[in-house]
Amino acid sequence: MLKNIIYIIFTLLIWLCPAIIYAQPNGPGGPPGNGPGIQTVAVPYVTAKIVQPIQINRLSDLEFGDIAAGTSSNGTVIIDPNGNRTSTGGVVLMTVTTNYNAASFTVNGYPNAAFSIVLPSSIDIYSNSYSMLINNFTSNIGATVSVLNALGQANINVGATLNVDINQSPGLYTGSFDVTVAYY
Repeated sequence: MLKNIIYIIFTLLIWLCPAIIYAQPNGPGGPPGNGPGIQTVAVPYVTAKIVQPIQINRLSDLEFGDIAAGTSSNGTVIIDPNGNRTSTGGVVLMTVTTNYNAASFTVNGYPNAAFSIVLPSSIDIYSNSYSMLINNFTSNIGATVSVLNALGQANINVGATLNVDINQSPGLYTGSFDVTVAYY
């Protein structure tokens, strides 16, 4: 008889244990009355890729060449981004053994990336205490935003206008200007 009682108790325990295990209060996020809450977790990956910095390198300088100032009016010398030279007013362009050209640069960076270019509005160049104004800077890319090619390269040519006063003092006038590029 003791065997039968132990057998009955053991059988009841086997049948009741699952009910005791599943009759726990709801877990977080579970609906009321449905047993433990079911949760899922999404694990996204986080990535960041550092690309090479954009760089600009000067290939040639902006040169207006040899010019003679007017004696009756002011004038200008214009170098366009293609390197063509023209004048206005009283300025005379000297054509014998004179070098003139647009400034040129290479830009290197991340392939097919957009970049911006910033040119100065104006600068002064000097010969001793005398100066001349250079303004109207322009580039061959036209707009202030361009795109590097599939190799991550672009060529930029920069021209400008040199303003020459009446009887401008003779001399070699020099100066410099900044061309800034940045990813856009």
